[in-house]
Amino acid sequence: MANLGNPRNTIEIIQKYNFSFRKKFGQNFLIDTHVLEKITAAAELTKDDCVLEIGPGIGTMTQYLAEAAGHVIAVEIDRGLIPILQETLAEYDNITIINDDILKVDINQLAADHNGGRPLKVVANLPYYITTPIIMSLFESGAPVGSVTVMVQKEVAGRMQAGPGTKDYGALSLAVQYYAKPEIVANVPPNCFIPRPNVGSAVIRLKRHETPPVSVRNAEYMFSLIRASFNQRRKTLQNSLCNAADLSLTKEQVAGALAEMGLPAAVRGEALTLEQFAELADRLDSGMNEKEPSES
Repeated sequence: MANLGNPRNTIEIIQKYNFSFRKKFGQNFLIDTHVLEKITAAAELTKDDCVLEIGPGIGTMTQYLAEAAGHVIAVEIDRGLIPILQETLAEYDNITIINDDILKVDINQLAADHNGGRPLKVVANLPYYITTPIIMSLFESGAPVGSVTVMVQKEVAGRMQAGPGTKDYGALSLAVQYYAKPEIVANVPPNCFIPRPNVGSAVIRLKRHETPPVSVRNAEYMFSLIRASFNQRRKTLQNSLCNAADLSLTKEQVAGALAEMGLPAAVRGEALTLEQFAELADRLDSGMNEKEPSES
C-alpha cells in the first residue's frame, strides 16, 4: 500500500471512498512524512511494544506504527473509516482495528488481550475538542499505560508542561505532571494536515511516573482543591477555596493551613507547586476530618 504520508495518496483514498470530513469528530489527517517520523521516534517504539492508537483516521500514522512496533490496536470512532482502514492496512498482520469510542473502551482488557497485561504505549493525533478528557481518562483509569505521545493543539501542549507563576499554568498542568513527565518534542504548522486546522499543533510525550512525584493522602481531594483554586483565577487562593461549594471550607481553616506552610494569606493558586498543593490537601483534609492528630 502507498505511503499515506504523501498528500497525493491521501487525496486519492479520500476521493476513492467519497469520504467527507466530519466536524463532530475533529478530523484532520496528517500529510507530512517528517512529522510522522518524529512522532514514531518520540514514542521510542520497539518490536516488544504494543501500541494503542486513538483515532487512526485513514491509517496514515498506523502504517508507521505497525512498522516500528510489535502490535498496534487502532481504535476509530467513525464507522465510515473502517472500510478504508481495512484497505490501507491490509498488508499488515500486526494491527487490530476496533470501531469504538476510546472513552468507552476497557483499556485494561485491551492490554490483557493483546499485551499480556503489560503497559501499552499510546500514540495518537488526537481530536482537539476532546484532548483533555482522553488524556485524563488514560491516566485516571489506572489502565496500564507507559507513555502517551500525542499531537495536540499547541496551546494545550504549552499548558501541560507549564510551571507555577506562568499564565499557562493551571489545573491541567498539575494533573498531567502528577501522572507523567511532559515534554514537547515538535511543533507542527497547520499546512501539515488535510483539512488545515485553524491553530498550530504540537507533539507532546508524557512519560508516566512509576510513582507520583508527590505523596498525598487523598489525591482526589487534592485535585478538588486544585480545580477550585483555578476556577476563579484572579481571586486569592483563600477566597477561591472558600467559594467552592463542594469543599465546605472556612476562611479560618484555609488561612491557618497557609500560615503553617509559610505562605501569605493573599497567595494565588497559580503560585503553588504540586508539592505545596499536596501539603495543603493533607493539612486541610486532616483538619476537617480530624483523622489524625496534627503534627507537633
